[in-house]
Amino acid sequence: MTEYNYDRFSTEDYEFDQVAGPGPGEKAPDFELTTPSGEKRRLLDFDGDFLVLETGSITCPLFQSRRPIMEKLSGEFPGVTSVVLYVREAHPGGKIGRHRDFEDKKEAARRLKDKDGEGRLILIDDFDGKAHQTYGSMPNAVFIINRNGCVVFRSDWNNPVATRKALAALVRGSEVRIRSYFRPPTPATALRTFRHAGPGAALDFFRGLPFLIWTNLIKRNLRLLLGRPPELSRDTTC
Repeated sequence: MTEYNYDRFSTEDYEFDQVAGPGPGEKAPDFELTTPSGEKRRLLDFDGDFLVLETGSITCPLFQSRRPIMEKLSGEFPGVTSVVLYVREAHPGGKIGRHRDFEDKKEAARRLKDKDGEGRLILIDDFDGKAHQTYGSMPNAVFIINRNGCVVFRSDWNNPVATRKALAALVRGSEVRIRSYFRPPTPATALRTFRHAGPGAALDFFRGLPFLIWTNLIKRNLRLLLGRPPELSRDTTC
């Protein structure tokens, strides 16, 4: 593993074949985080029955491609709080580079809110990514956490269709047995994200693309197909 806030993306920055952080049925760690305006908030201090937590950054094509659906989903279910945990830049480039300090990270989160129009609550991790690393370090993971503070759904790569199915099942009181398969971002969104990040972002991504296809689109999806998802509900305790 390289330094947390890396200058250039490499597949060595992630442990794609390992699962780290709280899994389904386990306690969700709490953190004090910062909003783009500088307000301090506790991650697990949320209203309603569930917290939908998605990790992301302005230079992550997967996160950017999921945003329109996730923002609609956040308003579809009453009693659900949706939060973006702003983490390190997934694909830093010549225009939007690595975070040099916390203020730099906060400025990137403000840009996501003010220029990209993110409407969900944004909570910014600390400079060294303590919350992000505790939750597994993936660039676009999603967790659904119930009022008991338990993870009742997790996907290392957010698939909004699967996330919506899981949330719908939880809200109506059914057990969750959803497989969240990896789906790549749309090419148009990926290219637009790399262009905004600046020179170097796309090149570093395409260098690692064969490895990413093998580990995520093929191996990860095959494991999900052959595995058995845990059965959890809105009342799960941990």
